[in-house]
Amino acid sequence: MNNFDPPRKPGSLLERAGEIYDYIPAVRTGDQKRRAQDDASSAAELRPVTPVTPRPIETYDGPRVIVDRDKLREAGFIVPGGPVTGISEEFRIIKRQLLLAAKGNQKTAPVRNGERILICSAHPDEGKTFCALNLALSIAAEKDNEVLLVDADFAKPSILSSLGLEGSKGLMDALADPELPVENCIIHTDIAGLAILPAGDQTNADTEYLASSQTEQVLNRLTQNNPHRIVIFDSPPALSASPASVLATHVGQVVMVVKADETTETALRDALGLMGGCEHIQLLLNGTKFSPTGRRFGSYYGYGE
Repeated sequence: MNNFDPPRKPGSLLERAGEIYDYIPAVRTGDQKRRAQDDASSAAELRPVTPVTPRPIETYDGPRVIVDRDKLREAGFIVPGGPVTGISEEFRIIKRQLLLAAKGNQKTAPVRNGERILICSAHPDEGKTFCALNLALSIAAEKDNEVLLVDADFAKPSILSSLGLEGSKGLMDALADPELPVENCIIHTDIAGLAILPAGDQTNADTEYLASSQTEQVLNRLTQNNPHRIVIFDSPPALSASPASVLATHVGQVVMVVKADETTETALRDALGLMGGCEHIQLLLNGTKFSPTGRRFGSYYGYGE
């Protein structure tokens, strides 16, 4: 009898992180998915179908700021219109799983608030902003979606500086001042499909503002007239700042960035415990330099890293 098991197909960074850290809740099994699909189908058969009048989709035709492509390239970010790289291919795979959860398909119902995705990490310097911005740039290239990248790291915002843009009012200003429409704080860029909502001015009550009913109203305004918009939040580190756990209650998906050879299992589990306000959490392995499968995305297109 042959006890040799056939080699497994290499998974994405999301799947590999879940395996390395033995985090089962991050990935639903096939049986769980099928049961959820059967339950959703049964529920759909029982519910009466109510005609829905679609809201008009808002379009923006105002001024746009220019993103510094050279700055993106120097920092190792995906460059819109640039060559296919290993990084760009990895984020293509990552975004596909997140978009499926956000939008659903014929077999899978969308996750509630799945269009809101929080990118977090346990500690600083584990790559959350790098992953948040690359994910936003990748989704911006989609033909049927656009992305709003929200800098929610109020103590140490870095999204604007990474793009070579100047600061302005942002999310915290809209939360602190109900008279300020959050739409007026959005910065539209010359990268098709990409807009930015800055962090705004930090207050001494950031967490309390996020926990107020005003926050849900403000976040609803970001997507209620634009069903094609995906909102990505660059969160503070979960174990360093309290806003992260509150932000998790307002989103449908959390991506926890774990840095290879640095993020400890204890820190990861503590951080995941704080993200309990969101049911759908996945792990993203960052900083890997060796693949046991030998996979190198990008080389197929003539560009190796």
